[in-house]
Amino acid sequence: MQNKLFLIILILLLTGKIHAQNTDNAKVFLITLDGVRWQEVFRGTDASLLNNSDYTRNKNLLEERFQGQSLEENRKKLMPFFWNSIAEKGQLYGNRDKGNKMDLTNTMWFSYPGYSEILTGFPDDQNITSNDKIYNSNVTFLEKVNQLADYNGKVAAFCSWDVFPYIINDKRSGIPVNAGYMKATTTPLTAREELINTMQFQAPILWESVRLDVFTHYMAKEHIKKKHPELVYISYGETDDFAHGGHFDFYINAIHNTDGLIQDLWETVQNDPFYKDKTYFVITTDHGRGTGAEDSSLWTGHGSSVRDSNETWLAIIGPQMKPKGEVVDQGQIYTNQIAATVLDLLNVTVNRKKMGESLVNRLNE
Repeated sequence: MQNKLFLIILILLLTGKIHAQNTDNAKVFLITLDGVRWQEVFRGTDASLLNNSDYTRNKNLLEERFQGQSLEENRKKLMPFFWNSIAEKGQLYGNRDKGNKMDLTNTMWFSYPGYSEILTGFPDDQNITSNDKIYNSNVTFLEKVNQLADYNGKVAAFCSWDVFPYIINDKRSGIPVNAGYMKATTTPLTAREELINTMQFQAPILWESVRLDVFTHYMAKEHIKKKHPELVYISYGETDDFAHGGHFDFYINAIHNTDGLIQDLWETVQNDPFYKDKTYFVITTDHGRGTGAEDSSLWTGHGSSVRDSNETWLAIIGPQMKPKGEVVDQGQIYTNQIAATVLDLLNVTVNRKKMGESLVNRLNE
């Protein structure tokens, strides 16, 4: 009887009816925070905007929560996971104050072109010139990995902005993309997924195209626990929308809250044997924002007409990484290098034509 059972399982594996989990393979979570400036990441809360009543309505509360006696204390209060965990065990790039620069290679400097550059590894200034819901003709590294036999069905994306099915091209790629106000549909639904499906419509809808990040986060978390994908993309979106609205206090709180969500996700994977000590988090942004040096209102916007909104940043934490913390005086890197970096962390071989050079060698220097 046991021999027959073994034979049946072997046949199913060989015919692809069931998939063996790649328990020893590296896993990667690519995470983006929409439109978060490097200045907040590396300097903490901007005092000039904090003290500007046009953008901050709760100055005293923000000062109490996020202002310390030094720049280092300020940024640690704003993003404690970044500066207590990633800075200790991982690497952070993009502090221009310390001689380390990271920039977009596309010339649009807004979301669709930025996300496409992150996910494909190259800019496309001829075809991607708006945030319109147009299916991306370029193939993302998510799609390329999903085409590999070992990873088919092991790639997933959860995003707050409803344009992501088009950026990732879910129709062509076959990647499940849960974005905007989509419901969880992967059966059987857990009790929490059913609750999230209901609650996301009962909570205040601040933007028709962007759901609150807390729902994106827990939707992703339930899927991760249930399906154990090996390549996951999560895009948080509140930061950019609060900034566009001129709400610096909400923008700052959203950065702090998202840092907490990423910490929660990290602790979740480190408590799961499938992911523990085998998982990398690669965290970045799709574009910068204006500095407001000439006009304080410029921090609310970005795009090719807003100086400095091409400036980005990168944080990485995971196994077998040299714990460099805040990288100093290592020159220039670019957003188009993220795709090849993730592929190298996964140790997979796919067509990398037009992609920027992987950063993995630099990570291990």
